[in-house]
Amino acid sequence: MRFKSYIFFYDIDSGVAQPAYGPVERDMQEAWAIHGVYPTMAWTPDGASLVFWSGGKINRLDVATGKAREIPFHVHTSRTVQPAVRFAQDVAPDTFHTNAIRWPRVSPDGSRVVFEALGKLWMRDLPAGEQRRVTTQEGRFELYPSWSRDSKWIVYTTWNDRDLGDVRVVSADGGDGRVITSKPGHYVEPAISPDNTSVVYRKTTGGYITSSAYSQEPGLYAIPFERGERGGKPALLVKNGSSPQFGAETDRVYFFRNKPGRYDDERMLVSVSLDGKDEVVHLVSANAAEYALSPDGEWVAFTERYHTYLAPFTKAGRKVKIGPKSKAVPVRKVARDVGNWLHFSGDSASLHFSLGPILYSRSLTDTFAFLDGAPEELPEPETAGVDIGFDVPFAKPTGTVAIVGARIITMNATDDVIDNGVVIVTGDRITAVGRRTAIDIPQDAYVLDAHGMTVTPGFIDAHAHGPQGNDGVIPQQNWNDYTHLAFGVTTIHDPSNDTATIFAKSELVKAGLATGPRTFSTGTILYGASGAIHAEINSLDDARSHLRRMKQVGAFSVKSYNQPRRDQRQQVLTAARELHMLVVPEGGSTFQHNMTMLIDGHTTVEHNIPVANAYQDVLQLWTGVQTAYTPTHVVSYGGISGEYYWYNVMDVWKHEKLSRFTPRFILDPRSRRREKAPIEEYNHFNSARLARKLNDLGVLVNMGAHGQRAGLAANWEIWMNAQGGMSPMQALRTATINPAKTLGFDHDLGSIEVGKLADILVMSSNPLDDIRNTDSVRYTMAGGRLYDAQTMDQIGNNPDTNGTMRFGPGADAGFADQRFWRQIGPAPAGSTCLSCEKN
Repeated sequence: MRFKSYIFFYDIDSGVAQPAYGPVERDMQEAWAIHGVYPTMAWTPDGASLVFWSGGKINRLDVATGKAREIPFHVHTSRTVQPAVRFAQDVAPDTFHTNAIRWPRVSPDGSRVVFEALGKLWMRDLPAGEQRRVTTQEGRFELYPSWSRDSKWIVYTTWNDRDLGDVRVVSADGGDGRVITSKPGHYVEPAISPDNTSVVYRKTTGGYITSSAYSQEPGLYAIPFERGERGGKPALLVKNGSSPQFGAETDRVYFFRNKPGRYDDERMLVSVSLDGKDEVVHLVSANAAEYALSPDGEWVAFTERYHTYLAPFTKAGRKVKIGPKSKAVPVRKVARDVGNWLHFSGDSASLHFSLGPILYSRSLTDTFAFLDGAPEELPEPETAGVDIGFDVPFAKPTGTVAIVGARIITMNATDDVIDNGVVIVTGDRITAVGRRTAIDIPQDAYVLDAHGMTVTPGFIDAHAHGPQGNDGVIPQQNWNDYTHLAFGVTTIHDPSNDTATIFAKSELVKAGLATGPRTFSTGTILYGASGAIHAEINSLDDARSHLRRMKQVGAFSVKSYNQPRRDQRQQVLTAARELHMLVVPEGGSTFQHNMTMLIDGHTTVEHNIPVANAYQDVLQLWTGVQTAYTPTHVVSYGGISGEYYWYNVMDVWKHEKLSRFTPRFILDPRSRRREKAPIEEYNHFNSARLARKLNDLGVLVNMGAHGQRAGLAANWEIWMNAQGGMSPMQALRTATINPAKTLGFDHDLGSIEVGKLADILVMSSNPLDDIRNTDSVRYTMAGGRLYDAQTMDQIGNNPDTNGTMRFGPGADAGFADQRFWRQIGPAPAGSTCLSCEKN
C-alpha cells in the first residue's frame, strides 16, 4: 500500500479505519487541496453504497460485500472558448524608450527633475528640457537622488560590485560627486535635512547577489553634512526602518516601518529625533506601501494597493489609522492608476509622483474643496503628465561571425538538421544558414571552427524567477545571469519579480550596460489573496487600471495569480485584449481554476495541473483552445518536485561550470544535504507524461525552470520532458520555438533562420543522440555577442575578459570577487579568498 491512495471506512465507535477499496486515483494530500483532498465521492441515500470516481470512471462500492462495479456514463457537451491572448512583441528594436525611470525628484523650486535611468543620474529642465548627465563619474551605478531644500545640492548613493557603495553629494549644476561616508557599504535612501546640516540614510545588507562585506548593523543613520564636505562619524537612529525623510523640523526624522502581523501588518509612519530618541508612531495602515510628508509638515501622501492618496497630517499624540476609507482625516485619491516615488513641491502646494517615464503633479487645491483657491468642482484624478524618459540605441555588436562545420538543428517549421553547416551572423542578426559547400565565408568574419559540434537556437526560459537586485541596487555583474548564459539560456520571461528592479535590469541589458539574457517580466503579480500587494479587481475598470500601470513601466504581460473568482480573471483578460497584453495565470494547484483558464483564453497555464492523470475530457478541451502550457516540472504540484530528483541522482555541487558561477553558500546546502525518495515517487514523471500527451496533440509546451537552479534547471526541464516520452527534437522545441511562439517572439527568436536574432548555442555533443547533451554548451551567442561558456569571456569581434576577471582564477581581491565568489583553481597570489579550491 505504499505510495498508493485507498478508500478507508472509519468506524465511529471504535475509531478504527480499515481499507475498503483501492488503489484509487492518487489523492491531493501533497498538493494545496483547497477543493478537497479527494472530493469526488458520495454515499447513496440508504448508506449502503459509496459512489466514487477513480481512473476516469465512476464506481459504486457495496459496503456489505466490499465489491465495486463501474457505473457506465457518457458526457456529450460543448463549451464556448475564447481565443488565447497573444500578440507579437518587438524583441530588439533599433531604439527603446527608458520606461524604467526610478526615484524621480522634482527640485523644490520646481525648475528641474533628477532621476535614475540606465544606472546613472539624469537631470531635465521642466517642463520640456533635454536629459543630461548629472555627474561625470564612471564605473559606478548611481541611485536614490534627493534634493536639498534650497535646490543647490543632490545627495545620492552609488554601487560598484568590487568597491561596494557609498553616499555622495553633487552640486545641482553637475560635476564630480563627493563621497561623504567614510566606509564602503550598502547605502540607500539618503535625505538632506532642511538646514543642510545632516544627511540621513539607510544602511542595508548584501550577501546574495552582492557582496556580504560591510553588512553589519543595518539601520537608519545620520551623518553631519555641510556643503558637500565629507561627514563625520555616522550615528545610528533606529535599527528597523526605511525611507527616511524630513518634514518641517530639522532635528526630527520620519520613516516607514512595517510590523508584520498574523493577519494584517502594521505599516507605519514613525518619527525619531536626530539623536535617536523620542520615537513616535504617527500613522498606521494595514496596506500602505509608501508615505511622503510635505516640507511644511502639514500633509501626507501614501500609496495603498496601487492607488495614491493625499491627506492632512495631524500630530495627534497617538497613532492614527489611515487608509482609503479613513474617517479620522479626509483622504482623497489623486491618480487614476497609481503613483510611485511620492514627494511634494518645495512650497508643499503640490504632490509629485510618477509611473514609468511619466511624471505627474497634483495640486492640493485640486484635491480638497475646503482649501482656498479650490475650484467649485474638483477635477478627476490625474491622467496626464510629462514624459521624462528618452530614447536609447539598442546595443548591437559590430562585425561578422561565422560558425563553421557544425551540425545545425534549425528548429524551423520542418525541423531541418544541416550537417557540416554554416551560420553567418552580422551584427545581431543571422544573415546566412546552410551547408558549408553552399555558403561563402566573408573574409572579414571571425571564424569559429565548430566541426564535430552541434548548433541550436538559444534557450528561452518561459518561467524564470531569479534575483535581479537588492533594495533597488542592481549588481553590475549578476552570477545568476552569467549562469543562465553559460548553460544556454539567452532569454528569460520572469512571471513574478519586483517591478522597478527587473525592468531597470532589462533596460541595462538592452543598452549593453549589463551582461545577461534578454529579460522580460510581468513585474509584480496581480495577486488575488490578501496583503499589501493584493491587486483588487472587482470591475473591468479595475483590471484596466492594473494593466495600464504595468504596461507603462515596460511590461507586455501580466500574471493573474490567485484571483479567486472567475469573473475577476475574465476582467483581466478583457483588459489585456484591449491593451494587447499577454496573461500568464497561475492556478496555484487548483485544477478547477486551470480548466476555466483554458476556456477563457489565457496565454498559458503556468505550473502543472495537479491531478495525477488527465483523461479525454482534459485532452479534448485543451486541443480545442490556444492556451500554451508551462508545467515547470522542477516545481510540480501534487507530489515531490523534479528539482529534488536531480539532486538525488546527480552530484550537482561537483558540476564544474555551475560551481564556477554560482556561490557555494547558495549551491551547497541544497545540493549536498539532499533528500532521497524512491524514484517512482517523484511526481515530475506524471507531469512530464501529460506534457508529452499535450505536445503530441499540438499544444505548445514550454520549458520553464522557475529559477530553482539557474541555468542547469533549464536543462533539467528539457530532460524531464524527454523522461515523459518526448523525442529529443520535441524536448528541444519546448526550450526554443515553442516559448517563442507562446510569448510572441517567434518572428525574431526560437529558430536558426535568416533574419532572426542571433541567439545561438554551440554544444560539444549532439542532443539528438542524448538529450542530456544540452549540458555541453561550449559557446553561447546572445544577440550576436559570442561568449566562451566556460569563462563567460566575450570572444569574436568584441572581446572582453569580464567573465574570467569576475568569476575565474584571474579575479583580483575586490570585495565581490574574493570574499563572495567561489573560484575554480588556486587562489591568486596574495589573495585572502577562503573559498577558493581546486576541482
